[in-house]
Amino acid sequence: MSMEHKSIKDTGLRLLKKGQKGIIHAIFSRFGIIILLFFLQAVLLLAALFLFQSFLSEFFFGGLLIGFLVAIYILNSSHDPSAKLTWIILVMALPVFGTLLYLYTEFEVGHRSLRDRVSFLVDSSKDKISRNPEVSESLRKTDPGAYSISRYLERTGSFSVFDGTEVSYLPIGEDTFDEMLLRLEKARHFIFLEYFIIDEGIMWGKILEILARKVKEGVDVRLIYDGTNEFTTLPRDYPEMLRKLGIKCKVFAPLTPFISTHYNYRDHRKIMVIDGNTAFTGGINFADRYINRETVHGHWKDTAVMLRGKAVKGFTLMFLQMWNIDEKEPEFDYFLSFPSLPPEDSEGFVIPYGDCPLDKDKIGEMVYMDILNRAKRYVHIMTPYLILDGEMETAIRFAAERGVEVKIILPGVPDKLAPYSLAKSHYSALLDSGVQIYEYKPGFIHAKSFVADDIEGVVGTINLDYRSLYHHFECAAYCYGTSCIGDIEKDFQETLEKSRRITKENIWKNYPFLRPVSFFVKIIAPLL
Repeated sequence: MSMEHKSIKDTGLRLLKKGQKGIIHAIFSRFGIIILLFFLQAVLLLAALFLFQSFLSEFFFGGLLIGFLVAIYILNSSHDPSAKLTWIILVMALPVFGTLLYLYTEFEVGHRSLRDRVSFLVDSSKDKISRNPEVSESLRKTDPGAYSISRYLERTGSFSVFDGTEVSYLPIGEDTFDEMLLRLEKARHFIFLEYFIIDEGIMWGKILEILARKVKEGVDVRLIYDGTNEFTTLPRDYPEMLRKLGIKCKVFAPLTPFISTHYNYRDHRKIMVIDGNTAFTGGINFADRYINRETVHGHWKDTAVMLRGKAVKGFTLMFLQMWNIDEKEPEFDYFLSFPSLPPEDSEGFVIPYGDCPLDKDKIGEMVYMDILNRAKRYVHIMTPYLILDGEMETAIRFAAERGVEVKIILPGVPDKLAPYSLAKSHYSALLDSGVQIYEYKPGFIHAKSFVADDIEGVVGTINLDYRSLYHHFECAAYCYGTSCIGDIEKDFQETLEKSRRITKENIWKNYPFLRPVSFFVKIIAPLL
């Protein structure tokens, strides 16, 4: 352990300790449920063999009938075509297991109350931020296409368009960390943190040191982190440990010994709000690999944006909506009353937006597809994962086929082999349409960014995979005409220089064994 690491851990806050993968965690995780259902089917089949030997034909055809009826139901459901195909194959191949798993997810076991509560909070707080019709009209006159996506975001999630906001693009985790520390030191009223991953080390240790000190100065500090941290990084009693420091802490969907589809929906957002006037979002969590103090997957390339000004209220509201899920008396007005003073010479328009898996709107996917459909010259994308449904793949291919330069940078060093093989399974079709695909040679790309035509872009938490687009709580900042657009494109070009171009001949060059794996994994891609 380096002296720097040790000194940060020995600040007197000695709160962090490694969580453990307990047997209860495994049993009641998604993986545990699938194993349990497989085991159940095996038991039922064996019971049928021994107890109903004279009725084997009836049992066999009964299973086929159940699978056939469920498949017809799925075919007429509102699922996207890729998910329908996956479920139908699963149900027809394994009628008992497939039907039970489908019914488990379709009946929303355990998360209906969460869905109703989130819907209530969004509806009751949508007018907490005053909208300026003049800003919307100015965007309409500037670009009717961008105005149309702003109307969609306002209709689906009550997300407002703002002017008067300075957006700074941060091209690497180390820069983001330095800027976060600087801004946290300036906090005077409140600090809101909502993050997917927290792990002990230099990054979180230094941030925690500042948070504890700020609490003593009278700053209201609140933290939300996702319950999956309990698998590997944080102990179950960690919220209590933080509360002893005066930090208010909540765990989203903590793991409990009750089977529920609630666990399928994770809080993947990364939001930091300081005094209602500064906000951060992007791909960066609080763990040392995000600032390259750990290099398990080579160099970790990640990005973020810092907002200062009016649009910060959008992220403040998103955090409060999540925080108030279990509050009897939701708090909004006090924290939204802090002034968000626009910096001088700020330009362009910003829309902070989120995506909720509990409604029918695929906001994250729709924004990406809208950028692809309106682009005239180029769309440049950085994403760690490429697990596409039919609609998104069509949008990407169509943009390239109509002459738009579509370039995608993906990891050169995978963090997980299954998603990596699935990404490669899309390469051939995309290349046939003229999409240019690159892999980052130094290591892993974790950035989630779109930039188009030197005028608009998105930086946030939304990956191009099923989990982000369908199953996670996500967030991002849509920017039009802001000064950061040029910085996003510049960073893309610099990252491109460190990447190798993929051709049909070298798709599987370094991982030939993944090619057959991808054929089978792709069948269950919507379930991953």
